[in-house]
Amino acid sequence: MLSTIVNVIAIIAGSLLGIIIKRGIKEEYKNTIMDGIGLAVVIIGIMGAIESKNIMLVIASIVVGSIIGEMLKIETRLDNLGMSLQNRFGGKDSNFAKGFVTASLVYCVGAMAIVGSLEAGIQGNHETIFAKSILDGISAIIFSSTLGIGVAFSSIPVLVYQGSITLLANLVKDLLTPEVINEMSAVGSILIMAIGINILGIKKLKVGNMLPAIFIPIFYYIIVNMVKFIG
Repeated sequence: MLSTIVNVIAIIAGSLLGIIIKRGIKEEYKNTIMDGIGLAVVIIGIMGAIESKNIMLVIASIVVGSIIGEMLKIETRLDNLGMSLQNRFGGKDSNFAKGFVTASLVYCVGAMAIVGSLEAGIQGNHETIFAKSILDGISAIIFSSTLGIGVAFSSIPVLVYQGSITLLANLVKDLLTPEVINEMSAVGSILIMAIGINILGIKKLKVGNMLPAIFIPIFYYIIVNMVKFIG
């Protein structure tokens, strides 16, 4: 959990710094900055998605995961949590919920969040999450300078998400082969692309409802191994 706590602190610190410099940035500059961030996020997603060795599994994961997410109404729950936090802490910040949801998804669905948390839980290796912490802290400065203090509260889902993966890693380490992790990362990268599309305002995609897709490859490989064993 050490690395996740460091990650949380980095996000909060970056967000606070972004709030400080926010006042000196004109509105038109903020819009251009967000467009640049959106494009960068899309490219990052593309770079990760092309690493897949089983594109049909990735497509199936997105479909099945989206259905599960729609049933669970994850996006709605995230939005409601963001609005609840906005009403309590956001004051007049109209971008609070947007900043919270956008940053939460960016920080949670990437390959570094998954792989780094697994390494921390299984091997006690915190290097990946420490590196992620630096990147998240820098991006938090940029996000919060345009989207406000809601970005700082994205540290809560990061703590829960990465912390849970780290704590449960030893229980599922036998299932997490390099193939499984690679496809999970590829699915996560597609969700990162979707976040970039949302930031650019091209189309509002329910990325939150797609989150279960990241874990579908685990169940796929469990079924495949069972069939092989029975056969």
